[in-house]
Parts: sequence; C-alpha cells; structure tokens
Amino acid sequence: MTATGTTLVIGATGTTGSRTAAQLTAAGHRVKAASRHASPVPGAEPVRFDWYDPGTHAAALDGVDRVYLIPPLGDSDPAAIMLPFLHQARSAGTRRAVLLSSSAIPEGGPAVGMVHQALPELFEQWAVLRPSWFMQNFTGTHTHALSIREDDTILTATGNGRVGFVDAEDIAAVAVHALTDEQAPNTDLVLTGPEALSYDDIATIITEVTGRPVVHHRLSYEQLRDRLTALMPTEFAAILAGMDRAIADGSEDRITDTVQRLTGRPARTFRSLLAAQT
Repeated sequence: MTATGTTLVIGATGTTGSRTAAQLTAAGHRVKAASRHASPVPGAEPVRFDWYDPGTHAAALDGVDRVYLIPPLGDSDPAAIMLPFLHQARSAGTRRAVLLSSSAIPEGGPAVGMVHQALPELFEQWAVLRPSWFMQNFTGTHTHALSIREDDTILTATGNGRVGFVDAEDIAAVAVHALTDEQAPNTDLVLTGPEALSYDDIATIITEVTGRPVVHHRLSYEQLRDRLTALMPTEFAAILAGMDRAIADGSEDRITDTVQRLTGRPARTFRSLLAAQT
C-alpha cells in the first residue's frame, strides 16, 4: 500500500466502520473517526458527524482526501441526504469514496442503490462494497444472536436457500485496500465468505463448535413479516421478510473471490470465526 492522506470513516463505531478504522490506523494511515457523539477510537481523531445535521459535515470533511461511507441506518431514501454531502466532499478536496452497500441491492436499485449509481459521476476514484449477509449477525446484539441466546433458535423464511456469509473483518480489509491502494477499484465488489451456507448449516456449525444445540425454525414469508411488524414499521418488516424470500429463491447462493483477490488471503470461514470466539 502507498502512503495516503486522511480518511474519514463514517460510522466509525459500527460493525464495519470500527474494523476499517482499526485496520487503517494499524497500517499507519491517518483517520478521522466520525460518529454522532465523536466517540473515542484508538489511534484516530474523533469527530462528530450526523447525516441529518449538515452543520457537522464541513468540520468532518476538513483535510480529508478519502471517505468510507456508511449510509444512514433505516433510511429508505439515503440519496436525499448523501448526495448533497458527496458534492460537498468533492468541493472540499475529497478524491476517493468507498461506499458500503449490499449484495442484495444493484446499482440504480432502491435506497443506497441510487447513491451507488451516482458515485462514479462524482469521484474519479471510487468503489462500492456489496457484501453478503454478515457472519456477525449471529454474534453480539444482532437479532439472530439474541434468539440463539434466548431460545436456541434461528428464525427465518429462507427455506433451503444458501448465503455466502462474510466476516466483517474481511469487509473491512477490502475497504482498506479500496481506500488506500494506489489504484482505486472503480467498480462494485460483491463480497462473500468462502462457502454458501443454509441457515440449517449455520445452526449445525454453531451446535458443533459451541456445544449449544441450536435449531433453524422455518417460517413462511407471512409469519416472518407479521413477527417483524411487531418490532418495526410495516413497510420495513415486509422488505426484510422479502429479503428472506429472495434467499429462499436463490438470490444469495454464490461465492466470489473478491476478498482473496484484494487482500491476498482467503476469506474467513464461519466455523473459524466461531471457534475464535469460544
């Protein structure tokens, strides 16, 4: 990697942002760690940033020549707030932008797909990371992790559908390369782990590694939608349940070599991630 200027990491306390900031600083790069409360991040300069408070944007962008973009969470139209910010970033001297999107959202698709479509017109150096579902969904405070801890169950409407689950550390490693390599990728990058697994497979691996008997309970699309509606707005519940239905239909049954190609090492397996945590 070549020496770089300063990278603004938005969402620097989140799942991929924290890991990206940590890997950048460990490699000797200067980082401004952006979060709503300017939370301390080891080795980085904390800066307050709120997508919905444009008054925080100029200071965050000051002295920055590249940016890692985490869209505002739960916003069905992130382009409305992100595109003005990106125009401001370009005017302030930012030359490279790396956007976190999703394997489920194509260029020009809904939500962050519109930001993806606009990025190449705004920056000569860019990349869009499109990871599959995170392995970390089964750890920490995520929904599947909570149901595993409370009921030894995983509830989905994915049927036999398989997913190329990816480790957030691998997403961050690709982000670091996309931000700091001499040549930017200038493309979108679909990121997966090394194997496509069904939720039955996931339950089996958790059981084998941890000794905790975990079962995948299969719900219908309607059952999952109704269950989620108790936790969130109806429209968002339908979207999430629809993503499970798409998995059941094979939408995520693929693996790519992107992690290996960009980082020079194999993507981590789910079994390896679990083993390291037990």
